[in-house]
Formats: sequence, structure tokens, C-alpha cells
Amino acid sequence: MAMATDVPKDSFRLSMLVYDTRYRSYTIQIVVLLLFAMAVAWLLNNTAQNLAARGKEFNFAFLWQRAGYDIGQQLIPYTNDSTHFRALLVGLINTLVVAFWGCIFATILGVIVGVLRLSHNWLISRMMTVYVETFRNIPLLLWILLSYVILSETTPQPRDFRVTDEMAAAGEAPAASMIFFDTVAVTNRGTNVPAPLFERGLGSVDLGFVTLNLTLLAALAVVAGSFWVNHRLVAAARAQQEATGVRPATWWKSILILFGPFIALMAALGFHLEVPELKGFNFTGGILVAHSFTALLIALTLYTAAFIAEIVRAGIQAISRGQSEAAFALGLRPNRTTRLIILPQALRVIIPPLISQYLNLTKNTSLGIAVSYLDLRGTLGGISLNQTGRELECMLLMMLIYLTISLIISAAMNLYNRSVQLKAR
Repeated sequence: MAMATDVPKDSFRLSMLVYDTRYRSYTIQIVVLLLFAMAVAWLLNNTAQNLAARGKEFNFAFLWQRAGYDIGQQLIPYTNDSTHFRALLVGLINTLVVAFWGCIFATILGVIVGVLRLSHNWLISRMMTVYVETFRNIPLLLWILLSYVILSETTPQPRDFRVTDEMAAAGEAPAASMIFFDTVAVTNRGTNVPAPLFERGLGSVDLGFVTLNLTLLAALAVVAGSFWVNHRLVAAARAQQEATGVRPATWWKSILILFGPFIALMAALGFHLEVPELKGFNFTGGILVAHSFTALLIALTLYTAAFIAEIVRAGIQAISRGQSEAAFALGLRPNRTTRLIILPQALRVIIPPLISQYLNLTKNTSLGIAVSYLDLRGTLGGISLNQTGRELECMLLMMLIYLTISLIISAAMNLYNRSVQLKAR
């Protein structure tokens, strides 16, 4: 009787690295890796030789030298006697602030415009279309410059707020007046807003490279704790609803949890506002928000919101029309259908491209240098670079910081994306 036997395997030969499909992919990857390593080694060696020829040494010691320049917009203590590293931190915080608020405002505006583009009202949908097509087809830099020019040229001078004795006697009003119950002054030099002050602040701790404001940390801790407790409350109410079919009223508890501890903390710290006042030739007191920051934030918001609106519109249209028809058959109104049924499902389509828009907005903050907004690009990649002559070190460090910020944003959004995805069972 014939017996089936295994086919003998061929012994390994060097030619199999090229002609055998089992090994060819590994061969190609190794060759590409070696070529890439050789290119990097050549680039590093060439850079080292050029630096040596110019008498330069690659190091970051310049970060601890005196900066010698002022920064108008700053959220941490800084003077021109501070180091370049301190200036880097100020610029980094300025970048993060405008990126954070820009992402929030652009998302809110983009969602509203994206939903309105699908409105059955012909006028509203066409107006939103004009907005989207206008803002996304004109370079962002032009919108930044236009916003800055409008804020600088159309706002009054500080002297226009002055009331002279002759004007008071004649009962005449000044050419310009403060807004929001006489607490905010918008001038051609910037926007003066009330500053929060505390009679019993918790002080600060200087760690050398950064100063920690204990009052701010306490407020953030209270806010974070309130949101966590409220999340647990809502989760418990949802679990009770799923178990019994009856959802307990939690709105008043949420209000107390979200606002009660924060208000109590502010009262305990003696919170009050310092309202800006016109003294001499300018306003004193309060916080001066530079027009460069405002113009950059407005331009980034309007520009990015146009792209987000298209993403939202595409995500909504990706949902089957049967979802809306089923909701209408159950008696839900269009606004509740959109908020409770359509948008939660559309998030699975919206979030991936939305991540790219957040990354673009964060990197586009570097255009603020066009209106003298000293962010990371203006400090480390601008004045510090020109003063120290450390082009390579400043560029590499700035690229590394932007890369780190982008990776953190991408990782956080991807975690949220996975949380809203359908779970396989």
C-alpha cells in the first residue's frame, strides 16, 4: 500500500532572499533601513563638520542666558532679565492658550454652521454655504492680518474715554465708553478686562523653571472634582433608569455639584474683580488682552470652523435617513432628534478628521508672529534665535515641542474616538 509522505523542504540558500516571496519582504525592509541609517549618519556628520568649520558647538546652554527682551502677553512672571528658557515657557503657554480656546470656539461654531447648512430654510443654508466657501478659500494669514487691522483701526483711543470738566459741566458724554456695566474697555491698544484678585490667596511655589500658582491649582482641582462627582451622579441615574425605567431628577443636584464647591472656594479666598480705570494716558488695572491675541484667536476660530462645518455636515449625512424617520415616528422633534440620535452616531464619522483640524489649528498658531503675537514661534523661533545665533538648536527644539503637543492631542482624541465607537459583541 502506498504511503503519503511529506514533501522535503528545500535548504536555505542566499538566493532565496531575493527570489523567495517568504524572505523578499524582509530583505527589502533591511535594505531600506540600512539606507535610511546611512542617510541620517551622513546628515549628522555633515552638520557636525559645518558647525566645526564655523566654530560653533551644538549645545543648549544658551537657554540659561539672559533673554533681554520683553513679552507683552504673559501668564507667568517674566521680565527681560529672565532666561531664554523662561521666555520659551511664556511662548509655549501663549501657544497653548490660543490653541485651547481656538479649538473650543471653532468646534462650537463649526457644529452650529454644519447643522445649519442642512437646514430646510433656503436662506439660512445658503448663508452658511457662503461663510464656509469664503473662509476656507482665503489664506489664514490674510484673515489674521484683516482681523488685526480691524481691531486696531476701528477702536477708539484711550483719550476718547476721558470726561473733562467742561464736558461734565455741559452734560456731554465721552466719545467712547466702557461696555459690560463699565468693566471692559476696548481701545486701539488692546482690550482691558477685569482681573481676578484674592484677598486670601494660597500663594505660589517657585520650582525654578516654572512657578506654580496654588490658588489656580486649587480652583482647577475643585472644578475637576465637581465634574467627576457629577459624572458619577449621571451614571448612577442612567443605571437606575435602565434597571427600573424611571430616571430620577438630577438637574438640581448637578447645578449644586458643578457650581456650589467652586463658589464656596471663591468666597473663602475673598474673590473680587479689579476693574480697569483710565488714569493718565492709558487704562490701569485689570488685564490687558492684546489685539494680536484677539485677532489670532478670531481668525483661527472662523477659518477652522469652516472646515469643521463640512466635517459635521458629512458626518450627519452619513447617518441613514431611517434614523430620523424612526425618531419622528416616535414623536421626537427635529432639534431633539439631531441632538440625541443623529449627532451621537455622527461622532464616529466626525472625530477622525476633526483630530486633523485640531492639529492644524495648533500648528497655525505660529502665524501669530505676523501680528507680533509672541508665542513659541515668536520667542524661541524668533527673538531668542536671532539673539543667540543658535538656529539649529532653536529649530530642533521648536520642532520637538510642536511634535510633542500634536502627539498628545492626537492621543487624547484617539482615546475619545475609541470610547464612542461601536463595541463588538
